[in-house]
Amino acid sequence: MKIVLASNNKGKLAELKAMLAPLGFELVSQAELGLPEAEEPFRTFVENALAKARQASRLSGLPALADDAGLCVDAFGGLPGVDTAYYATQFGYPKGDDNNVKALLEQMAHLREPAQRRAALVSTLVAVRSAEDPEPLIASCRVVGQIAPEPVGSNGFGFDPVMYIPEFGQTFAQLPVEVKNANSHRGRATQLMIALMRERWL
Repeated sequence: MKIVLASNNKGKLAELKAMLAPLGFELVSQAELGLPEAEEPFRTFVENALAKARQASRLSGLPALADDAGLCVDAFGGLPGVDTAYYATQFGYPKGDDNNVKALLEQMAHLREPAQRRAALVSTLVAVRSAEDPEPLIASCRVVGQIAPEPVGSNGFGFDPVMYIPEFGQTFAQLPVEVKNANSHRGRATQLMIALMRERWL
């Protein structure tokens, strides 16, 4: 079965392709099909992911999978949340992973205690069989850690270099890719999504 991924993020595509391969699904990005990105006007991950999945399915005629993910920092009341991708732009930097990390570290510089630096990476996956699917599959997971004082590690993308995971004693970017994929917010959400797809779609 061919499924369109409602994202142009190459990192997400590579991660999800690898994890969905055992189901025999062929994942293609919306960019490969020449589809535009959907508007994301909502304040929750699930609403934005659903909007993205429905648009990609409607324009492609294929089942669609969308992911809306972000960083929720306790000290900021759960923000940046759905605005994570554009976080740096609030502080005058161009959009981009490196600038997001730079802006975050600047904003958290005065918070020194581990408890003050608590944050969660959240991933919500939504899959639809068609644009009108009344029963979208929804899988959401979060991984809690602390924002490291500086980036460490070269694997991963986004906030992985500053997301310190106490159970591993390392940042996500320091972990081997297969360990990170199995334990990340997206990895755990994908495992839940795979279980739902097996149960409902296969």
